[in-house]
Amino acid sequence: MQKRSLLLLGLTVFLTIILSGCFQGEQSLENNNEEMDPPKDAEAVDELPSEQSDKANKQGEGSKNGKENKSEEASETKGSSPSSTVDRQLYLLDANGMVAPQTLQLPQAESHTVAEQSLEYLVKDGPVTSLLPNGFQAVLPAGTQIHGLDLQDNGTMIVDVSEDFKNYQAENELEILQAMTYTVTQFENVDNMKLRINGTPQDTMPVDGTPIGDGYSRVNGINLVQSNTVDLLGSEPVTLYYPSTQSENEYFVPVTQHIDIENNNLYGSMVQALMQGPDTETNLQHVFNSSAELANKPSLNDGVLEVVFNQEVLQDTDQAVISNKVMGTLVRTLTQDEAVEAVEVKVEDVETLFNENGEPYTEPVTKQTFISKEKL
Repeated sequence: MQKRSLLLLGLTVFLTIILSGCFQGEQSLENNNEEMDPPKDAEAVDELPSEQSDKANKQGEGSKNGKENKSEEASETKGSSPSSTVDRQLYLLDANGMVAPQTLQLPQAESHTVAEQSLEYLVKDGPVTSLLPNGFQAVLPAGTQIHGLDLQDNGTMIVDVSEDFKNYQAENELEILQAMTYTVTQFENVDNMKLRINGTPQDTMPVDGTPIGDGYSRVNGINLVQSNTVDLLGSEPVTLYYPSTQSENEYFVPVTQHIDIENNNLYGSMVQALMQGPDTETNLQHVFNSSAELANKPSLNDGVLEVVFNQEVLQDTDQAVISNKVMGTLVRTLTQDEAVEAVEVKVEDVETLFNENGEPYTEPVTKQTFISKEKL
């Protein structure tokens, strides 16, 4: 009995020790779990060691900068190779409704398509729109397409256009025909122009019936001026160039008018007409001094036309300066004659003439100074 009591007491002590150990172990595990659980609003990046964080940041920046650099390189590449351009003379309408040449920079075209490109840049709302000088507008109806050009051996350029070409007012017909003709005949081997619409030959213009015949050329004139003081039967049509200004744009306008030819002196009569000045209704500039006169009859020798004036033609007598506009209107006008390759302007009792920039005229002035003609 005594032994049984001792056995029960020993078992009780043993169970007490085991239960006490389990309880402490459970408490220890709970405490450890509390230490391992992170706060709910903690970020994973906060757990990264500082070196790993720096590396990750650098990789992120590198990826971002790489994308930006590629974009910058593409932009620089695009800007570093601009498309080639070339100066091309187009005949457009100025603010006064006159057809006048303007030299614009057009994209470089294949040599056999430069004339076609020039005509495409005469179309309203076409590629010329962003290039138009202030006050100028294109002449061909919007939507007109140039189907093709065919240069004949006789110098006739056949221009084939779309039906949209017909969408113009009758009062604009001559300006359209003149602008097209002068634009294509700027090329050395083109003498005149014929028209086709969707492949069908046109003997006349489609709206007002202006005759085209075997071809329209510069001989037909441009910006035609009628004069009541000139006998049309005893006179000759010539094209004279007068200066004009639109905003800061200075240019020369060709005007065809009849003039009397005195004593079979064509060149002298043309210079006299220039000195008389343009028709007052044209808004063109009169650039000669009223007392300027020809000292003698102009003479042509080996392609050089010598023109001698009195000193009243000078802008500045003391410095022997002749106006740039006077020189420009003389050379542009007189070199239209194929026999005249250059003009040598002289003034009585003056050894050397100077332009407005103080540069001397040591050689005759050629037509290439103002008018360049390119072969197709």
